[in-house]
Amino acid sequence: MKIGVMGGTFDPVHRGHLAVANEARHCLALDEILFLPAGNPYFKETLVISPAEQRLAMLKLAIRNAPYFKISLLEIERPGPSYSVESMFSLKSQLGPAAELFFILGWDSLINLYRWFEAGRLIRLCRIVAAPRPGYAQPDLKELEKELPGIAARAILLDKPCLDISSTTIRDYVRRGLPIDSLVPRAVARYIRKNGLYLNQPVA
Repeated sequence: MKIGVMGGTFDPVHRGHLAVANEARHCLALDEILFLPAGNPYFKETLVISPAEQRLAMLKLAIRNAPYFKISLLEIERPGPSYSVESMFSLKSQLGPAAELFFILGWDSLINLYRWFEAGRLIRLCRIVAAPRPGYAQPDLKELEKELPGIAARAILLDKPCLDISSTTIRDYVRRGLPIDSLVPRAVARYIRKNGLYLNQPVA
């Protein structure tokens, strides 16, 4: 089994997330993609994050017609800060040695991966799949080797998609009364409107 893992707060999940997941699945012939919503991400402790049940509800709506997309509650159910290396270790233990994990992130995150908690251990547990992010040049793996030895052999660089969509922008659009239907799946847009999400959220 070749399994992609995409972490994030998904507040809200958007078309960019889904496009990257689909591209990774097709390019790498992955059997499935696990979406791993964060419970308490250590790097966003000062930000306001929607309750897990709302983020989960939107994620379920977004992937309901894609049987190869699944959700793991690992980080939401685990107390304390969420560290990617601990999540990959837990998934590896659950899925067994026959499962090969591919951790999906953006070029911007790959560039700073050496700063992550136990980054060296993380790249031994899984392959790293990096997708383009607007405003960021393709990472130079030889340069990244200087900070994180071994990354060049463990990283896979995708050349698409490059969609300029972010959850921060979507929350801002909602707050300003602008349409978001082109940025998120229709069912997610309806959920946001129905539940009044992000209307009173402070500017990030």
